[in-house]
Amino acid sequence: MTFDDRICALGEGPLWHPGREELFWFDITARRMLSRRADGSTNERALPEMTSAAAVIDAGTLLVATETRLARLDIDSGALTTLVPLEAENARTRSNDGRADPMGGFWIGTMGKDCAPGAGAFYRWYRGALKRLLTGITIPNATCFAPDGRRAYLADTAGGVIFTLALDAEGWPSGAPEPFLDLRPLGLDPDGAVTDTDGALHLACWGAGVVLTVSPQGEPVARSPLPAPHLTCPAFGGADLATLYVTSATQGLSPAALAAAPASGRTFALPGHGRGRPEVAIQFKDSVS
Repeated sequence: MTFDDRICALGEGPLWHPGREELFWFDITARRMLSRRADGSTNERALPEMTSAAAVIDAGTLLVATETRLARLDIDSGALTTLVPLEAENARTRSNDGRADPMGGFWIGTMGKDCAPGAGAFYRWYRGALKRLLTGITIPNATCFAPDGRRAYLADTAGGVIFTLALDAEGWPSGAPEPFLDLRPLGLDPDGAVTDTDGALHLACWGAGVVLTVSPQGEPVARSPLPAPHLTCPAFGGADLATLYVTSATQGLSPAALAAAPASGRTFALPGHGRGRPEVAIQFKDSVS
């Protein structure tokens, strides 16, 4: 069940790089990127600022979202090259949940470092352009997409509702957000999410220690417990993309809560939760469709 026992204060943004057979993830507040390969070898890199999410560019490069920018990260050297500023003028915000979409775009949410109500937003970066899509967000989460790329799912953890957005052929919103699943009656707070090949959502629930599986029709169908209350984000990976990796956090847990859940902050592996899709490489201006 434990994939990696290194403890993260705020683990986030797991990403399986299929070409490297390597899972990357971030410890946001500790400013570090961690990874583990299929052969068990591990790596860890200090980062100059808080970083929360990534996408594949090529075998040696990731797109990463930091508290001030989207940047290219050279995996081997750690060199960062800015692609575009991300609320760089606002020292009170940072990036949070993000994921590549099936069209090769990258969605990223921002939030107040102190979780200030409404301080954040959702953005999409595509072929060199960063556009703000939604504002007034407190804690952006649950960013994931239908397998055909024509629907996005998003949540503001503070509101407890997952929304869905219809997307056009290039992956841009073609309508207003619509409610998909209200988690408040279930007493659950949505964190990160990912879809499988059948379109079901697998949702990490902050504070509950469960991964909730939701049908494409918005019906909860299963709960999978893990030994950490603050689960943060899932991602499919492994050679057959049939393992669900889940990050977690120790942030906000009292000494008594940590003693009761000493696995908090680890990264977990759950087999048998459907099958994921290979990560789509990010599209740049000179990319060929």
